[in-house]
Amino acid sequence: MRLSLSADEAPHLPNFAVSELRSSLLTWYAQLGRDLPWRRTRDPYAIWISEIMLQQTQVKTVIPYFERWMTLFPTVDALAKADLQAVLKAWEGLGYYARARNLHRAAQTIVEQHHGLFPQELDAVLALPGIGRTTAGGILSAAFNQPLAILDGNVKRVLARLMALDVPPNRALSALWHWSEAMLDPARSHEFNQAFMDLGATICTPKKPACLLCPWQRHCRAYNLGTQSELPMSEPRAPLLHKIIGVAVIWNDRNQILIDRRKPEGLLGGLWEFPGGKVEPGETIEACIKREIQEELGIEIEVGDRLTVVDHTYSHFRVTLNVHHCQHLSGDPQPIECDEIRWVMARELDQYPFPKANIHIIEALQKSAV
Repeated sequence: MRLSLSADEAPHLPNFAVSELRSSLLTWYAQLGRDLPWRRTRDPYAIWISEIMLQQTQVKTVIPYFERWMTLFPTVDALAKADLQAVLKAWEGLGYYARARNLHRAAQTIVEQHHGLFPQELDAVLALPGIGRTTAGGILSAAFNQPLAILDGNVKRVLARLMALDVPPNRALSALWHWSEAMLDPARSHEFNQAFMDLGATICTPKKPACLLCPWQRHCRAYNLGTQSELPMSEPRAPLLHKIIGVAVIWNDRNQILIDRRKPEGLLGGLWEFPGGKVEPGETIEACIKREIQEELGIEIEVGDRLTVVDHTYSHFRVTLNVHHCQHLSGDPQPIECDEIRWVMARELDQYPFPKANIHIIEALQKSAV
C-alpha cells in the first residue's frame, strides 16, 4: 500500500464517463432520492442547521431534532437571541456539543456582520464558526445552486470505490477533492451533491454495498475488480482508552441534588453534570468520589449506596461511570473546577442540558424514586 496519493497523481476518468456518471446519478436520484425535511426548502438557514446536525450523526436521528429545532429557533435571528443553555438543551442527546455552541456563535456573527442574512460568498461562510469546506459547499450548492463540491463520508466512500483508491481516504484528500470537483455537474449542483450523498447512504454503504442497484456500477473500478467490500481502506486503530469514573449524586437535607455546569470550552462544554472524576490507580470508587468532591467543590460528603453504572463511548475513548448516592455533610459548595453549581429538586433536572451519559443517571434516579 502506498503512503499517500496527491491530486497530481490521481487517475482521471475520461470526459464521456464523467458525463455518463452525472446523467445516470441524477436520473437515479430523481426516481429514488430520499425525501428529507431540509430538502423541501432553499432557506440557507434551515439547510445550514441540517448540515451541522448531520455531521457524525445518522439521518434518522437528525430528523426529529431538526424539526424541533426549527420550531424553537425558526430564524437566524431567533437562534442568535436565544440563551446558550436553551440551545444546548435543544441539542441534548445529539453529541459533539461544540456543533451547537458554534451554531449559536455563528448565528450571532451573521446578525452582527451580515444583517441577519446567511452569506452567499464562500470565504464569508468559511469564516463562520464550525463550518469547513464540505459544509460550506453543501449549504451554498443546496441553497443557491453554486457549483461547489463536497467531500463528506458518503462521498469519500463512493469515490474510493469508484476509483479503487489504494490508500485510506484521509491519505488522499487532495485527490478525492479533485475527483469530487471533476464529477460535479456545475449546472445542477443542488441536486448533484444531494444525489452523491444519497448514493453513499443508501447504495454504496459501508458494508454489503448494493452494487447491482448502483447507477455507477459499469464505471466502478472496485466493482469490476471485485474489491468493493475491501474498500475504502481503513487506518489501523489504537485501542480505545477506558476511563473509570466515580460520580456523586449529592443530596442535602432539603432533598435537593447538587449539579454543576462545565466550563464552556472543550468536550461537553457548557453542559450540566453530576460531579465526580477519574479513579486513580489503587483507589476505590468511594475514595475517588470523596476526594474529587473535596477537590472540585470544597465540601465534605458521605458516600452511600451505588445508584447505577453507566458505560458510554465517545469518539476517542470510553467511560464507565460508577454512580453513588451521597449525603452533603459540611461546607458551602464552590465552583472550583466548573462554571456554576446549583442545588435542584430531582423533578427539575429535565430543565437542564446534560450529556447523554448523565441522562442515564437521571433515568436511574427516576426509577429509584418509583
